[in-house]
Amino acid sequence: MGRNLLGFKGIKPVLAAVALLTLVQSVSILWMARTLSEVVSALFAGGSLQDQNVGIFQFLAAFLVRHLTNFAQQKITYRYAEHTGALLRKQLMDKLFLLGPRFAKTEGTGKLVTLVLDGVLKFKVYLELIIPRMVATAIIPAVTFIYIFTQDVQSAIILLVTMPILIVFMILIGLSSRKQVDSQMVSYRNLANHFVDSLRGLETLKYLGRSKSHSHTIGKVSDKYRTATMRTLRVAFLSSFALDFFTMLSVASVAVSLGLRLVNGDMMLVTGLTILILAPEYFLPVRMVGADYHATLNGKEAGEAIQAIIDMPIQKMDVTLPDGFSYSWRSDSQLTLSNVQVQHEAEGPHSLQDVTLHIQGMRKIGIIGESGAGKSTLIDILSGFLSPSSGDVVLNGQRLPALTDAAWQNQMTYIPQSPYLFSSSLADNVKFYTPNASQAEVEQAVKNAGLSDLVSSLPAGYDEVIGGGGRTLSGGQAQRVALARAFLSDRPVILLDEPTAHLDIETEYELKETMRSLFEGKLVFLATHRLHWMPDMDQIIVMDQGKVAEIGTHEELLACKGVYYALIRSQLEGVL
Repeated sequence: MGRNLLGFKGIKPVLAAVALLTLVQSVSILWMARTLSEVVSALFAGGSLQDQNVGIFQFLAAFLVRHLTNFAQQKITYRYAEHTGALLRKQLMDKLFLLGPRFAKTEGTGKLVTLVLDGVLKFKVYLELIIPRMVATAIIPAVTFIYIFTQDVQSAIILLVTMPILIVFMILIGLSSRKQVDSQMVSYRNLANHFVDSLRGLETLKYLGRSKSHSHTIGKVSDKYRTATMRTLRVAFLSSFALDFFTMLSVASVAVSLGLRLVNGDMMLVTGLTILILAPEYFLPVRMVGADYHATLNGKEAGEAIQAIIDMPIQKMDVTLPDGFSYSWRSDSQLTLSNVQVQHEAEGPHSLQDVTLHIQGMRKIGIIGESGAGKSTLIDILSGFLSPSSGDVVLNGQRLPALTDAAWQNQMTYIPQSPYLFSSSLADNVKFYTPNASQAEVEQAVKNAGLSDLVSSLPAGYDEVIGGGGRTLSGGQAQRVALARAFLSDRPVILLDEPTAHLDIETEYELKETMRSLFEGKLVFLATHRLHWMPDMDQIIVMDQGKVAEIGTHEELLACKGVYYALIRSQLEGVL
């Protein structure tokens, strides 16, 4: 992230302002050192304190200028860090929405939540510290060295020789620290993912009586993070001690040289005192960078991780759409996939391979296959959550690189395995796709989804808070809330990705009766391994190892006695 610092919006004016203030601060440091040396030398020579009022006033003025410029630097960098952090969080959230749920599932929800919340905060701290520190390191030692060189060449040479040694030592410490911080970040991400997964499955663990035994697993993951953190802190403490020790030796070398020449009468006291006061100031910016290195390294790592997600390529529209083209799906609309492939890694296996489909009008399309056959990946392609690695996508006669355009996604209702319930009222959750719906429309959607009995049993009715922190709903009730959203939205395309995978068969059959009316007059994609849905489908796509094995109706596929017939025989679900 350090080398990309200049790429952030608005960084150059901030660097210019901080550099100007640092230059003023450098002059004030020289002024402080000189006036203090003159006052002390005059007192040492027998002068009265009253005669030093001008020098003392100048010292105080320089002291005030130094700290005012430091305060101004902090204000400028703080405001810039706040603005950049907010912008980075927005860019990250926008990119996560574009990458879709598959990316969140692959990366781990805990990791992404940590980046959005804690990672951005650490990055803001990194910006607040690194900008003034690096500018000060570039300016203050240079100005101080030039002034000392004009006063005493020998002292300047000592400072010039010792500074690279200190910097090389810092680099070696930094390389060692980076390994420890990388290990700490991996442990932290594992802890975050494990914690979120544990919260999600807490109800199941409690039901199965495994919550206490699972606490030992959480303890082990926490101990790994604690051990990694302690290793990082140990390196940080040792490196700070080492930096202070080498700085002290460097200043001591200058002090010994000055002392010997003062004793021999080869140097004036005021010059020696000035150089002795400036020597620690010469090393101070480098020491501050070393001291803050560990405090900013986590922020730097978080910033790099965030930027890596933001920079992830997404296939963009590279065609000019003709006038009158519309993504809207109607009864005469057509969608064709030709030789579509999805390969997540260059040398990895294909999640989809040579998939060719033709879809027309309002139909109910079942997508079935064993686990890992490619059902969810195909749903992600059709929903626009994922762009194909290769192949053609043709919508209403227009070739498109992918279906990721918002105009296509805005006409879809998506019902996953575990619908997300927001921490809000039942009515607000139902109005997810249609926030401006009236109360009467919400009530009708709830009735259509079979939630009327639930609403009547809630103390606050439609205003009852559900989701996180609210009333807990069963899996079947949560699915009915998702169905109520679909009934209320009246969008023409519905995608269902294993919507009943975690439900018992009785609840599933109840929902099936509710869904039949929802499917009428719409384009429906139902990915499931429950084959009792298939007789109700107008078309069935059978997936096998990422390929389309068969396409047809329930009766046609049974007659072929191919992959579909084998699945039916293996499940014995009574649909024959």
